Amino acid sequence: MRSKKISSVELTQLYLHRITALNSKLNAYITVNEEMSLVQARAADVQLAQSKIHALTGIPIAQKDIFCAMGWRTTCGSKMLSNFIAPYDAHVIEQFNRVGAVNLGKTNMDEFAMGSSNETSYFGNVKNPWNNNAVPGGSSGGSAAAVSAHLCAAATGTDTGGSIRQPAALCGISGLKPTYGVVSRYGMIAFASSLDQAGPMARSAEDLALLLNVMAGFDERDSTSLQRETEDYTRDLNKPLNGLRIGLPKEFFAAGLSADVAQAIEASIAEYKKLGASVVDISLPNSRLSIPVYYVLAPAEASSNLSRYDGVRYGYRAPEYTNLADMYEKSRAQGFGEEVKRRIMIGTSVLSHGYYDAYYLQAQKIRRLIAQDLSKHLSNVTSSWDQPLPPLPSIWPRKTMTQCRCTFPTSILSR
Repeated sequence: MRSKKISSVELTQLYLHRITALNSKLNAYITVNEEMSLVQARAADVQLAQSKIHALTGIPIAQKDIFCAMGWRTTCGSKMLSNFIAPYDAHVIEQFNRVGAVNLGKTNMDEFAMGSSNETSYFGNVKNPWNNNAVPGGSSGGSAAAVSAHLCAAATGTDTGGSIRQPAALCGISGLKPTYGVVSRYGMIAFASSLDQAGPMARSAEDLALLLNVMAGFDERDSTSLQRETEDYTRDLNKPLNGLRIGLPKEFFAAGLSADVAQAIEASIAEYKKLGASVVDISLPNSRLSIPVYYVLAPAEASSNLSRYDGVRYGYRAPEYTNLADMYEKSRAQGFGEEVKRRIMIGTSVLSHGYYDAYYLQAQKIRRLIAQDLSKHLSNVTSSWDQPLPPLPSIWPRKTMTQCRCTFPTSILSR
């Protein structure tokens, strides 16, 4: 586009044609609006002609259907919101609009981001482009499949417990969960508010950096948004890895690690070493408790967040009911899928009188221990790239992995 070999309109049309040809097989997109996409592409071409250029100006990007986008159907993969047209833009959408990117469509996802295989969507399963009999991962499976199958240049996702990293791994692309608070959650439909975080999905680390440069930023409408100096996430892309230390938690190599996955991790470690990085063995003793803690805290927050869907203000309403209470019950029973209802019931249970202290409060304490394990290593396992950082504050969380320069291999995090 910079050399005028192709316009944003032409590029957008190419992706729209591929979506038309392939989406019936992959089911990566829930909503495509050719007219709205091409309007943005034409506007981007005007900007390009006037040399008002940003790295993402005119680039067609798919948006996970968890982000509100004005005038677009925003379903969150649920029957409950199957007819919802967003009246405003999420902060992430605003940021992409600001630089002139093109919204190519809304991608399929596990219902309300609850799932890890993209099989809980009301709109049907997403297929893995490499093997249509395999899952693409979830909950951002639609975005991962779209990027992998060249149905977009890049995409957004959200990660609550692996929902960017895991589908990126399963579809052979790059994905990043930024530090909590780096990307505003305003306009991002909530699942578990203290865990949800938006992030980029693309074909390379460079593309992730370009996307995050746009997505990141303070937003006063989000009380958990981090207020700090703007970073350029592309700044170290070509920097040698000499001095970089990579922490390898021994607990991630325990029983249950598949041989083929272990082989891929070992090959990655060997490549890092060849490029000049060093490996440091570390221990995260409380990481084994991550899954049970997640399945207490996430459903608890979900039960609170999803209580807003009552059939009154917006979303699905049961066609027949006898009174207000009956309308609530039938609308939720018919509008939510089985996985969502299971998590709501679990969350309601652990928050109920008599169980709050035994389950929810205990899970929060263990979460603190897990965070402290990570903080210790992110403070102590530093590199020559930067001066060693002081220990992280006890509040959860405030320092980014980028700031600390201690990285964990994406292939391991994907597990």
